[in-house]
Amino acid sequence: MRPIEAELLSGSALYREVVLEKLLHARESVWMATANVKAMFVEHGGRFVPLVDVLDTLAARGVSLRLLHAELPSRPFRAAFDARSRLVEGGLSLKVCPRVHFKAVVVDGAWAYLGSANLTGAGLGAKGDSARNFELGFVTEDFDVIDRVTALYEAVWSGAECKACKLRGVCPDPILPAGKRAPEPRRSRAGTARLGKARRLQRGASRPSR
Repeated sequence: MRPIEAELLSGSALYREVVLEKLLHARESVWMATANVKAMFVEHGGRFVPLVDVLDTLAARGVSLRLLHAELPSRPFRAAFDARSRLVEGGLSLKVCPRVHFKAVVVDGAWAYLGSANLTGAGLGAKGDSARNFELGFVTEDFDVIDRVTALYEAVWSGAECKACKLRGVCPDPILPAGKRAPEPRRSRAGTARLGKARRLQRGASRPSR
């Protein structure tokens, strides 16, 4: 077992570190994976705003944003997303996979959160200590951990896991069409891998939000 340098956090400390200290200050990219997405509120500019406001601000700065999630986001999240043309037009790329249950946030490819908290108010949002979930997670800059997290993320995002998936028949929006092979990594001008094609959710075929 290889030792790694990491910090274990819980409760509101996760919110402060993941959202306030890292996500809000991203310079290049933010990749998020979650089983559940709700219209969580966070502190920004001296007030509490929906997370999509923060994501819109990041997109305006040129930060690349990805959201990989397991089910249709809550109606308030969808409404807030639809009201921001920059996000709708590609500022925030979304893909759904019903098998996604890992929760992760990777910022600038150099820092990662892994833990139990979803992108919800009671998870990584700004809810008070007496109302939020009991959550645990760790944050790290360990390169091997980040490489393994991004490898799994890319495998799902690109559709590499779709062909052999046993849940394909109930998947609301398969990332990879039937019979197609996952694409080879493509390199952008900046040198970062860009896999797959980000698409809007096909809402009519999805499960209702919980």
